Amino acid sequence: MSGRHITWGDTPLTRMVYGSVTDLTDLPQSDPSPPTGSEIVRGRASNRPPGAAYRTQVSAPAAFVNAAFRHDSEKRQSFKSEVSQGSDDVFYDQDIIISMDRPRAEDFIVQSACGRVTLRLQNSARKFVISNKKVLKRLCLLMFILLFFAYFGYAMYFEFGDDGSIRLLVCTIIGVILTAHACVSEYMALILDRCYCLCRQNRLAARITRWTLYLVAAVTIALTLGLVVGRENPSNLRSLPGIAIFILLTFLTSRNPARINWHSVFWGLTVMFFLALIVVRLEWGHTAFMFVGDRVAEFLDYTHEGVEFVFGRHFVDHRFAFATLPIIVFASACVSVLYHLGVMQVIIRVFGRCLSYCLETTPAESVSGVANMFVGVIEAPLMIRPYIIEMTRSELHAVMTGGFATLTGTVLVACVALGIPVHHVLGACVTSAPAALAVSKLSCPETRMSRSSKEDYYRLEAGKASNMIEAISNGASISVKVIANIVVNVIAFLSVVKCLNVTLAWLGARVGVTNLSFQLICSYVLYPVGLFMGVEPEDCRAVAEMVGMKTFSDELNAYSTLSGYLKNRQLFENYTASYNESEWFYQNEDIVLSKWNNMTLTGGVISARSSVIATYALCGLSGVWSLGVMVGGLGALVPSRTKDIHRLVIRALVAANIASFITACTAGVLYRDLS
Repeated sequence: MSGRHITWGDTPLTRMVYGSVTDLTDLPQSDPSPPTGSEIVRGRASNRPPGAAYRTQVSAPAAFVNAAFRHDSEKRQSFKSEVSQGSDDVFYDQDIIISMDRPRAEDFIVQSACGRVTLRLQNSARKFVISNKKVLKRLCLLMFILLFFAYFGYAMYFEFGDDGSIRLLVCTIIGVILTAHACVSEYMALILDRCYCLCRQNRLAARITRWTLYLVAAVTIALTLGLVVGRENPSNLRSLPGIAIFILLTFLTSRNPARINWHSVFWGLTVMFFLALIVVRLEWGHTAFMFVGDRVAEFLDYTHEGVEFVFGRHFVDHRFAFATLPIIVFASACVSVLYHLGVMQVIIRVFGRCLSYCLETTPAESVSGVANMFVGVIEAPLMIRPYIIEMTRSELHAVMTGGFATLTGTVLVACVALGIPVHHVLGACVTSAPAALAVSKLSCPETRMSRSSKEDYYRLEAGKASNMIEAISNGASISVKVIANIVVNVIAFLSVVKCLNVTLAWLGARVGVTNLSFQLICSYVLYPVGLFMGVEPEDCRAVAEMVGMKTFSDELNAYSTLSGYLKNRQLFENYTASYNESEWFYQNEDIVLSKWNNMTLTGGVISARSSVIATYALCGLSGVWSLGVMVGGLGALVPSRTKDIHRLVIRALVAANIASFITACTAGVLYRDLS
């Protein structure tokens, strides 16, 4: 070692042990008299000379360093641990001590003129980037925006009017809105809050404004029902009493009817009504949701490329396993990327503030209600995890009700893959959010002062991925748990229902009752629910059966049954367009198409209006199996609130089902065949 000529440089170890730059060939042969171990440790921690170059691999004869601590082995270990603190690793290799540090540019000892120049340039560039990080980001963003608008302008000039140009225009408008919101959201929030506070301070003006809005909303709803629905589709009005019945039942079973905030209830139901009016009744709204739905379905079809590569071209032979479930992987990865980019937080914040202003709900309740439309029962509360501990019982109940009443993004895409009309599934998810908040405030009204504030909108948890690649990987990994949960639940519940049906059939046969089954019992027990929702009497049992499957089994099983009815109706309409009524007949509840080789439509058909009502009624993760998911997941997030969660979870499940029934009634009232 003494024969090697290595330039040591001004490193922490040489300054601590030898006091200055030293050539290893000139190291003293006798034991040096270094400072004590504590001084060595303190010197390395705080006395690095400014501008000194440090190296990643520091070598020195172990004998000299060991000699510095030869009388105190504990200080030698202390020195070793201090040197290895953080990212360093110190180990002994024969007579050399090697300190492995992270590869930082300033830690390298330069041994050539070219290397020293490169290091100075590298350090200067790094310092410039760090000190001007925000400015550089804005310049890059501005350059990207200018380049994009140059491309957009030329694309619109090159060809406008086809489907591709409309898509580009819509995406550009959405991007501009999101960018503008990100730039001015805080200022707009301050202005809105200021206006809101001024209105609250002037009580007379606030009271006049409030009652004026009440009157305008009530008159608009009355005119819509009387002049539009009553004249064009008077039979739809049979769904109207169902809304009053479900509200009355919730009021009678409320925890504290005297403390109900009817403002939140009224505006929650009003917002739901106008959203349903746009989706179901108005042609432009129906067209817009159809356009969005078609784009979503087209986007999800990209999954087939990866599925075909993994499972082969015949993956559709096992549609649920190899075509439906893999869509969840793709959707989960995309949602994770949107969280990483901050897009999802902006969307949730905008809709959350709208709900909060309309319903006077707290930010945590509103954000959770909107987030449930995109993520799962447990992922949505993750965004408001810091506030759950201090939530009132009413707020906690609203969070759980919102989770039960809406479909997650992954389940939504699974429903679309089953053949459920995507615009109605989207409409059901959108209308369920305000309905769930309204019913929640009716079932469990607020009795305490909330600690939530307006600033909570800007404390949403962001994605934890360091880059987009990690975000995609994390999203795909998360979907594994979701898919496994869906698979095991479908297998378990279908098996249990089959076992239950066989048992019921055996018990019925003992007393002369044939074809007794779980579905048959649900079709009779829940028959009034279908009747209250305004379903045609001949379809009430079929809809009640699906509601029972959703409540006691799984929403995907119920939507799968609905998908069968939709396919049956399409086949039946195609058949009756070519043949008259004498060419088909009923066999029990099935329809046999005699001209098509006696094809049997199992379960028969239900009307288009009944299928729309069923689509809205089945929306939500409000099955009995969801109780375990909610209690286990939410209890793990906030163990201190476990007792309150257990006390409120069943009430929240019932409230979520009632919210779905109310949205189904509203869809039944406003239904119009726009096909």
